[in-house]
Amino acid sequence: MTSHAGGISFIAFVVAVAVSLGYYQGVYIPQVNAKPILPEDVLNPESSFEILIIEGASLESNGRFFEPKDARTTIGIDSRVVWKNNDTVPHTVTTDDGYVDAINGKFDSLANEEEPFVMPGSEFTFTFTKIGEYPYHCEPHPFMQGKIEVIENFA
Repeated sequence: MTSHAGGISFIAFVVAVAVSLGYYQGVYIPQVNAKPILPEDVLNPESSFEILIIEGASLESNGRFFEPKDARTTIGIDSRVVWKNNDTVPHTVTTDDGYVDAINGKFDSLANEEEPFVMPGSEFTFTFTKIGEYPYHCEPHPFMQGKIEVIENFA
């Protein structure tokens, strides 16, 4: 008399792996990758906060690069930030910590394939949908640094 316990165990293992993979691909991955549902005022704030890239900012001796250097915005009010390049050379707005917004993607002008650099006279816009502090810099000019603080809307 022979035992089939080894064969039955193997078949049970294969079935368990198949069910686990099906759950992972069909249920878990779509839920994890789904965009969060946020209020309309967070997605489309009523106003924008403007930061200027100062003329001569590409020169480290200038001392002034972003105006204001440290900015505070309120989620859903003015959390759409616009950087305007008043300098004569291209710049970037690049996250220091690799921040990726769940709705708007990577906080980095270089992620824009059409126009990765903020050219003279043009602008870069990013809407923050999460409260926090977001340090950034200019990639070709790393001495150009700034920080955005997005605070809660208590209204």
